[in-house]
Amino acid sequence: MSECIGELQALGVDFSRQAPITDPAGCSVQNPVVLKTFGKGMKVTPDALLDCPMALAAVRFMTEIAGPEAGRDLGSEIVSINNASGYVCRPRQGEAKLSEHAYGDALDVAGFGLADGRHIDVRVDAPDADAKFLDAVRKAACGPFKTVLGPGSDAEHALHFHFDLEPRRNGSTFCQ
Repeated sequence: MSECIGELQALGVDFSRQAPITDPAGCSVQNPVVLKTFGKGMKVTPDALLDCPMALAAVRFMTEIAGPEAGRDLGSEIVSINNASGYVCRPRQGEAKLSEHAYGDALDVAGFGLADGRHIDVRVDAPDADAKFLDAVRKAACGPFKTVLGPGSDAEHALHFHFDLEPRRNGSTFCQ
């Protein structure tokens, strides 16, 4: 845990540590942190409660991949991430199995705020320039994250990206 915390600190992330979470329903977060920023001037709104390894993966992805992609595709820096969901004790949609959100290992992103004042919402019918950026982010997320879902994958993910770290068979990823 201290290595993960140290890496978040080294990346300039504004966060706070929380006590481990356990719930009678089976939900648990071993090393919870509440992210206020992804570092490098990227605010998280609202704050995101995640397990430290998921928080670190999200920070690296947003600052090293999504941020530069926004500069290339949209000509502006990302200054905020609209957090649709981090930790929440619940099952997967329509299943009894717990969601990765129940372990703090998932982040749902509904949109991106840019330095020039624009806001890019995650949605199927995004304007062409926004759609190019959203498509690039989605494709790039397949690798750092083990599951990537978004608009077009199913009705539950029509308005956000879902990124999680659930281990998959043979180390593969599931991207839709």
